[in-house]
Amino acid sequence: MIDAALLPPLHAVLNAPARALVTRGVKADQVTLAGFCIGLLALPALWLGMFGVALVLILLNRLADGLDGIMARQVGESDRGAFLDIALDFVFYATVPLGFAVSDPQNALAAAVLITAFVGTGSSFLAFAVIAAKRGMRAEDHAAKGIFYLGGLTEGAETIAFFILICLWPGLFVPLAYIFAMACAVTTLMRWRQGWRVFSGP
Repeated sequence: MIDAALLPPLHAVLNAPARALVTRGVKADQVTLAGFCIGLLALPALWLGMFGVALVLILLNRLADGLDGIMARQVGESDRGAFLDIALDFVFYATVPLGFAVSDPQNALAAAVLITAFVGTGSSFLAFAVIAAKRGMRAEDHAAKGIFYLGGLTEGAETIAFFILICLWPGLFVPLAYIFAMACAVTTLMRWRQGWRVFSGP
């Protein structure tokens, strides 16, 4: 919901670090893969109840996710990089509620509902992007993205805020997960409606 407003100042902050990495010969895909591996470490940290460590790992993953895109634009974007970025992101997002499920069986149902909600937002996002690419459409608010970026009530910023909340207050995971799952469901319905309307014509 607020990604379009947050991305310009975020890019301004990360532009210099991204340029420094590029100057040192670091590739955007390397940052993507490193960030993904760091993010995956949040799963065992959550399993062991090390929620502070998990939060740091999650934030480092998101930092890498911001850096790799800026680095790619500085040297020239590639379809492989865009594919890798979005594919790994969706796997990472699902591992966080999974981590809470294995840390406490009482979280399992809420985690399953949340992961299902993530499938809804992710599949509607990607399905729209596929048809939009076929029609040559571009998202004006996210023109720098490698694929058509369809917004909604729960975008990247809201998801990160949710992850921060559940890591800081893990005892509230169940109610927070249900609330966020409902917000994701609203986003999915909004995207279905938008796709139905936009793609109804030639």
